[in-house]
Amino acid sequence: MAEPVEEPSKRPSDPWGGLKRITKGRDGSQPWRLVAGSAALGLVVATGAVLAAGPWDNGQRKAERELAAAADSTGGAHHGRSTPDGTRPAPSAPPVLPALSTAAEGTPQDPAGLKGTLAPLIGVPALGDKVAASVVDTATGEQLYGRGATTPMTPASTVKIATTVAALSALGPDHRIATTVALSPDARTLTLVGGGDPTLSRAALRSMATDAAKALREKDEDSVRLAYDTSRYTGPVLHPISPNENIAPVTALMVDEGRTDGTDRGPAERSDDPADDAARAFAAELMKAGVKVTGAPREARAADKARTVATHDSAPLSALVERTLTNSDNDIAEALARQTAIAKGESADFAGARRAVTNELKKLQVPVAGARLADGSGLDRKDKVTPALLTALLARAADPERPGLRPALTGLPVAGFTGTLDGRYEEAAGGTGLIRAKTGTLSGVNSLAGTVVDPRGRLLAFAFLASGSSSAAEAEPALDALATALAGQRG
Repeated sequence: MAEPVEEPSKRPSDPWGGLKRITKGRDGSQPWRLVAGSAALGLVVATGAVLAAGPWDNGQRKAERELAAAADSTGGAHHGRSTPDGTRPAPSAPPVLPALSTAAEGTPQDPAGLKGTLAPLIGVPALGDKVAASVVDTATGEQLYGRGATTPMTPASTVKIATTVAALSALGPDHRIATTVALSPDARTLTLVGGGDPTLSRAALRSMATDAAKALREKDEDSVRLAYDTSRYTGPVLHPISPNENIAPVTALMVDEGRTDGTDRGPAERSDDPADDAARAFAAELMKAGVKVTGAPREARAADKARTVATHDSAPLSALVERTLTNSDNDIAEALARQTAIAKGESADFAGARRAVTNELKKLQVPVAGARLADGSGLDRKDKVTPALLTALLARAADPERPGLRPALTGLPVAGFTGTLDGRYEEAAGGTGLIRAKTGTLSGVNSLAGTVVDPRGRLLAFAFLASGSSSAAEAEPALDALATALAGQRG
């Protein structure tokens, strides 16, 4: 299989661009809130949610679908279900458009009515013995529904909402992660310097090797030693659940997320030493470019006064965030957490990332009480967040005065269409195309957090966190039914 070549993609159109800013909510505070002018505008937003899918969702591979359907022995990223033959057509427009029409004609839900609607759905045994929830009107900040909304729960992959919002806030949507090649002053050693881009591709290595070879020819050199530098990150490289097919060792230098099977998402076989493998792949590209590499690559920092002779920049942070959320990409999530740590002057390890992300969320004035962000991906069961924190983050991302946070919404999977929701909402068909949400799945833990437009045209943020479930196959449709009810539909 040919190696994937990843290029910066165009950001999806902003589905929130037509929303009007207001200066005061019902309580006279929080000038960041927004309001939808009418139910018709809400339907435009909902339709935009279908069209503005994350740019990285190019269809699940059959091999990944088979993995996703397999038993989940570790928790992790098995967020979808598939048909036995591994293929399933995307929902067509006819089921979606009537749903839009019905939503517009539905009965507006006030807090009391919403409580009555959600109560029987949230109490089903499929969700386990503990369920916490928050539903917020992003225009006013009003909590329309809460059940243990300030209770810290294990979020699984919905913690990626916190990770990505913090990264966007700290670094900006246009930030790119650079991988460089440095030439020693004596022109005898090249060092491949990892910047922390897990999406670095072999095509990028090839391009950098071409540039490095040119620089060597200018020095009349055709033979070098090769080193690789991973000092950008510190601390242990193994996630607490590692080794695991859901995440590679967390290192500042890797190619294609350390995957060894040619996939670009989902569980996969991973390299035991991604940095060394990346260096060896770069050595092979140097030799193809006419440079002799003497000896095996060795790990070492770039020499003092070394000159940068080649650079590859990652896709913009906005695109990395969208890919993280759409595909529930654990490797990129951990990289974003460390990039946030570096930007905030913290150590680029799990502990430093936890401090940096938490502090950045505090700057956004969201309720972090009770939160513990043990990792960036949600694979660690020590992670704790509240439903209120997740809905507040989604509301911040919808703020028209914070356009830099918008990728945290545009990257959310679309129900029945993209990413980790492409195999869902078959039983809750009324929500197909109307809901955008981040999934979360660990053994006994299931979560869903995202946005939906209700029958009034209001953009609602919701978070449902459940624990103690015995079967993800039963818990996921129950979560989908909750989100569908917010759209004024019954699955």
